[in-house]
Amino acid sequence: MTQLSDAERLRLLTPPTGKVRAVLDTDTYNEIDDQFAIVQMLLSPDKIDLEAIYAAPFHNHRSDNAGHGMELSFDEILRLLKRMDRSPDGFVHRGATRFMGPEKKIVASDAVTDMVARAKASTPEDPLYIVAIGAITNVASALLTAPEIIDRTVVVWLGGHALEWPHVREFNLKQDVGAAQVVLDSGVPMVLLPCMGVVSHLLSTVPEIEKYVEPHGEIGRFLAQRYKEYNDDHMGWSKEIWDMAPVAWLLDSSMCPSDLVATPVLTEIPTWSTDRSRHLMRYVHHIDRDAILKDFFRKIAAHAA
Repeated sequence: MTQLSDAERLRLLTPPTGKVRAVLDTDTYNEIDDQFAIVQMLLSPDKIDLEAIYAAPFHNHRSDNAGHGMELSFDEILRLLKRMDRSPDGFVHRGATRFMGPEKKIVASDAVTDMVARAKASTPEDPLYIVAIGAITNVASALLTAPEIIDRTVVVWLGGHALEWPHVREFNLKQDVGAAQVVLDSGVPMVLLPCMGVVSHLLSTVPEIEKYVEPHGEIGRFLAQRYKEYNDDHMGWSKEIWDMAPVAWLLDSSMCPSDLVATPVLTEIPTWSTDRSRHLMRYVHHIDRDAILKDFFRKIAAHAA
């Protein structure tokens, strides 16, 4: 892997203040918050030049296997873009059809090919931000395919739990522990947004979605439908929309305050282990839930108007 100096790493890990180039790696059909994250990115062209969207694999009760999950996500991305009047041609790419697993072998896909090409066309002064909100198989495969891209990319990943959490059996991470280990060990500049203990209070409710999302055009109705149909019982119910947090960090890092810490070691169990001699990463330790949702509500209302 390419070695970064401390100065190079710190510069790449400095929160952006201007417009950035980004790609999004997402298991869109797994949940309902990926859809909100995609829309928030598309509605923020002053801050984010979204160059591509990659369908990531997932496997749970909503898919037959990881490859099926990726295809379901690909189709869901197309449904979203249609409602945003955005063409998917050359913009949406299929990702891995299986997880990398403990073998840590490259899983080739159109997503990896495109990600590597865009990263190679980037520079340390104008890096490609890879926003990952699912199992990180595609990103790990790209880094193994072209190790030299670590000095011109920044990975912003929603994965794992807080460093002090007793385990990291979080969905994105536990789906492909091998891929997560590849990324964490690669030395690529990373911004980590943990779920439990940090992003876990990024929630909304049906009344809030009905008031601030549903009235705003076809895309608002679609997001509200996805949100409400996820559970039949809405009494006293709130739903996580965690995947918006990595997007929020790119939009305004003050909504996701962070520190520089040594990148943890991910064990097979999986748990976090500490080695303070490891390379630094940026660790988000809090999120401003209200600011993130206000940003989204204002943008979707303006889009509909």
